[in-house]
Amino acid sequence: MSDLPRKAVTRTAKLAALPLGIAGRATWGLGKRIVGESAELVGRELQQRTAEQLFKVLGELKGGAMKFGQALSVFESALPEEVAGPYRAALTKLQDAAPPMPTRTVHSVLRERIGEDWQELFLEFEDKPAAAASIGQVHRAVWHDGRAVAVKVQYPGAGEALLSDLGQLSRFARLLGPLIPGMDIKPLIAELRDRVSEELDYGLEAQAQQTHAEEFADDPDVVVPAVVHQCDQVLVTEWMDGTPLSEVITDGSQEQRDRAGQLLTRFLFSGPARTGLLHADPHPGNFRLLPDEKVGWRLGVLDFGTVDRLPGGLPTPIGDALRLTIEGEAEAVYEMLCAEGFVKESIDLDPDAVLDYLLPIIEPARADEFAFARGWMRSQAARIADPRSPAHQLGKQLNLPPSYLLIHRVTLSTIGVLCQLGATVRMRDELEEWLPGFMTDEEPESATGA
Repeated sequence: MSDLPRKAVTRTAKLAALPLGIAGRATWGLGKRIVGESAELVGRELQQRTAEQLFKVLGELKGGAMKFGQALSVFESALPEEVAGPYRAALTKLQDAAPPMPTRTVHSVLRERIGEDWQELFLEFEDKPAAAASIGQVHRAVWHDGRAVAVKVQYPGAGEALLSDLGQLSRFARLLGPLIPGMDIKPLIAELRDRVSEELDYGLEAQAQQTHAEEFADDPDVVVPAVVHQCDQVLVTEWMDGTPLSEVITDGSQEQRDRAGQLLTRFLFSGPARTGLLHADPHPGNFRLLPDEKVGWRLGVLDFGTVDRLPGGLPTPIGDALRLTIEGEAEAVYEMLCAEGFVKESIDLDPDAVLDYLLPIIEPARADEFAFARGWMRSQAARIADPRSPAHQLGKQLNLPPSYLLIHRVTLSTIGVLCQLGATVRMRDELEEWLPGFMTDEEPESATGA
């Protein structure tokens, strides 16, 4: 029997408690205000209590509930500062850790999947997990050939739990929506559901990770651990030390922040061009900063359970549209958005208004270097979320085609992490080097940055 709390009734009850808890705390807060306590103080305490309950429940349930929490965690930069403060600590807890499953369950899975003699494959095996995530946890071990390895063990019943959780959460999407102003929660949950089967398949994950490991084997900037062994519900890869990006976010020097931000941007755009795959789970727990004598710091990349398959790299229309927007070609940008399905045939928009909507968003691509900050992210979220703003009215009329959904989420999530880092990044350099369509054929190669 699995130790993952996965029975539908139990999990539904836990998740159902979230909106009830929010409503109950709102009533409690109203009562406190009636008796004369400061609205600001009451509001702050409400937010703190809500955050604590939300992420305690999501973390305990693992599965889709925790996956949803991790997806939200990279967007905390978009929250107004008075709201972000109470949530930030609780959000980042989900980026690296979750309650572990018992040792007996881990041994049972290994015995069932690898064989009764599974221990003979390891010189050492640490029963205490080094990390725990939404569908599995990682144990440090030493492979029989002496290599330090990470052993990823899937929670029994993880697939059932993922689908159950995300189904329940979609019902509460309207209540959970205020967590991230300006963001529609329901499509995020739907997209997470669509990726469940792939993420549960460690065979697909092993293929994606090994493809990246081979491509980046001699790369001076990016490190991907090689796959050592894989079978159903168990994945063994080379171990990688380093500082988690979540720690760089809280305690890193500005040099570390800038280097991590530059390399994260480089990996976002170079990965699809070099491997035909887009790493689609860019929360800070999946990245490490590794010291290097030659270049100072390298970026370690983990967890290839969710990827977008892009055989030709990122779609050329993205680069074309970015370049034309920067050049101020409103009509050409609008025609391209219509052709790609971002504007439905039944909708008629003013091309100049569309350009005005896009220009602030693509500001990092226009500058030689851009200082990402939570304040900038919040200003963008507020501009689009405010029902009175022209940007909000126009944004409601735009459409996100299914083929661009995951690319959009990964890009937005990566920008969220860059804002958490407070990194100054030469994004334009990476776009010129790796994004199809961003440079015209007439422009000299020397225009690309180092």
